[in-house]
Amino acid sequence: MSGTEKKIHFIITRQKDSQSAPYTEEFMVPYRANMNIISALMEIQKNPVNAKGEKTTPIIWESVCLEEVCGACSMVINGKPRQACSSLIDQLEHPIRISPLVTFPVIRDLTVDRSRMFDALKKVKAWVPIDGTYDLGPGPRMPEKTRQWAYELSKCMTCGCCLEACPNVNENSSFIGPAPLSQVRLFNAHPTGEMHKEDRLAAMMGDGGITSCGNSQNCVLVCPKGIPLTTSIAALNRQVTLQSFKNFFG
Repeated sequence: MSGTEKKIHFIITRQKDSQSAPYTEEFMVPYRANMNIISALMEIQKNPVNAKGEKTTPIIWESVCLEEVCGACSMVINGKPRQACSSLIDQLEHPIRISPLVTFPVIRDLTVDRSRMFDALKKVKAWVPIDGTYDLGPGPRMPEKTRQWAYELSKCMTCGCCLEACPNVNENSSFIGPAPLSQVRLFNAHPTGEMHKEDRLAAMMGDGGITSCGNSQNCVLVCPKGIPLTTSIAALNRQVTLQSFKNFFG
């Protein structure tokens, strides 16, 4: 290896386990054209030697699809929550600082437990129920105008970036966050999912629901898929208001 070979300087926040204190460790990774954060982490994994030349443990992170679909590789890169697979080295300021999402409990290094998001989706019944697994025939058609914006909401990959950016989502708050709220709007718009609309809105009106949203609009700025989260929250506010009147007047 040439001593003049270009290298990338990484400053990575690490943590041995959920009970350990975080610490930083620096690495120098050989540069290749078109590298992303995942490919750099893989280089460290192959040769876990830090910038001081000391042998260390490989970095632990989570990834599945490598094409910004699964949402698993979320981490904070240069202060912004984003997907590691779509974060290109040439487009980032150096040195590159990487740390785990702080909204979720750290399991180890850059791997976090996103159960909070999945529990929220269960709470709001973010699915379309069907009666059995047999062929039900063609279902009701969704108007094309509705389908177009509903498709945008369906791009959510539960990555957690919006929860990381939201100041109202933290260990002292029960707020379920922007992504589950948007999914309520999506499934309430579905012709079959609409049958459980009142149940979802009831969850929205409870603890940790839509009233906990401070409308900071940070979520829409960091969403990797460009989902109109604030538009969904505004639409849900209207639905919740109408539902409260229906509940009051019977």
